[in-house]
Amino acid sequence: MTIREETQAIERQTLSRYATLSQSTRGRRRPEDEDPIRPCYQRDRDRIIHCKAFRRLKQKTQVFLSPEGDHYRTRLTHTLEVAQIARTIARALRLNEDLTEAIALGHDLGHTPFGHAGERALNRLCPGGFTHYRQSLRVVDFLEKDGRGLNLTWEVRNGIVTHTTGAWARTPEGCVVRRADHIAFLNHDIEDAVTAGVLDPRQLPPEAVAVLGTTKSQRITTMITNLIEHSQNGRINFSPEVDAAYAVLKDFMYSTVYVDKEAKREEKKVDKLVAELYERLCEEPTLMPNFYLQIAYNEGVDRAVTDYISGMSDEFATRLFEDLFVPQKWTVL
Repeated sequence: MTIREETQAIERQTLSRYATLSQSTRGRRRPEDEDPIRPCYQRDRDRIIHCKAFRRLKQKTQVFLSPEGDHYRTRLTHTLEVAQIARTIARALRLNEDLTEAIALGHDLGHTPFGHAGERALNRLCPGGFTHYRQSLRVVDFLEKDGRGLNLTWEVRNGIVTHTTGAWARTPEGCVVRRADHIAFLNHDIEDAVTAGVLDPRQLPPEAVAVLGTTKSQRITTMITNLIEHSQNGRINFSPEVDAAYAVLKDFMYSTVYVDKEAKREEKKVDKLVAELYERLCEEPTLMPNFYLQIAYNEGVDRAVTDYISGMSDEFATRLFEDLFVPQKWTVL
């Protein structure tokens, strides 16, 4: 037996009958020899962690645009929090932790600079629209490794593209990540909003706080515990009471913090920056690296420009905008 085969045997012996076993994967888009040490989902997780798109998440906005301060979330720290919550749930339910973690770490790889403001801007500009979850799948299928992609398993790819809305994942692990994403972003966005001074915790809906808790830790613990207790037969669900409290808290955030007038004022600048970059790059695609010129040739300039902009970090997008549209100081030699 190889180490991988021993690990797969442990999965068969210890995981729930609803778990997705590594040996039962639907496989990859391009067949590959098995790794002697790592089962397929562990291998996928490792590929995601080492890819360029994952590293760029450290300079991509979560909620607050380019915040001053070390303790606000970025898209990377959000991703890590989702992975931690998802693994806790998966372990308690005896699901496949490697698959769960791979989906969690890859779920936002296609996110734009400047968070959802950048996503909305690209959605207005790109023919056919733009969503970060579909772009995440495009990143792992094609954009990474100069067009070769990461060649991930079907189950990881399915979990990535279903993590936000619409149809649920076909695996319980993918459903866990979707729930973990909701638990993470709602609670850490509340904490960041309080830190930023745009939210007083006493404003939180009392009916939601009474069920979920008054602190971030209490709310996360309540939601994780409740999800574990009420998930049965491979279906990942909250109790009706916690589900209703979560909905109240989410609606509150979308009607207050996510539409805060200061945040919206900055988002107008994002619209302008992304629109100007999009237009200029469409007019002059040679400003993009050769890889994106190849995409423009094969799939059209709009597709190439969308791929290029969506992959930028906040800092790179800002710097490129300044290079293209802000007059530079004249230097006399």
